[in-house]
Amino acid sequence: MTLRNRNPLFALIAAAGAVLAAPAMAQDTQAQEQARQAQAAQMQAQPQGTAASGWASLDTDGDGSISRSEAQAHAGLSQIFDAADADKDGKLTPDEYRTYTASQQK
Repeated sequence: MTLRNRNPLFALIAAAGAVLAAPAMAQDTQAQEQARQAQAAQMQAQPQGTAASGWASLDTDGDGSISRSEAQAHAGLSQIFDAADADKDGKLTPDEYRTYTASQQK
């Protein structure tokens, strides 16, 4: 094989690789979307009492909302507290948390 014949051959191999890689990437995206939908369905299937008791365990003063200091007991909640606190009053209400989680699932 001469140098003159190699360049078109390499171009052909590269083009074939790109064509074959596209469906593989699409399948990965579809699998991620299916996993996300399954997780959302599982969250909806959980009894509401479980979520309410979890909120109550963090709300140590019993005022119905979680303050910044109460959120420190849960590492994940403390990381998103500022973003989830829509009115920036330093207290996270259940409605603010629901709105934040719904916006993150989109």
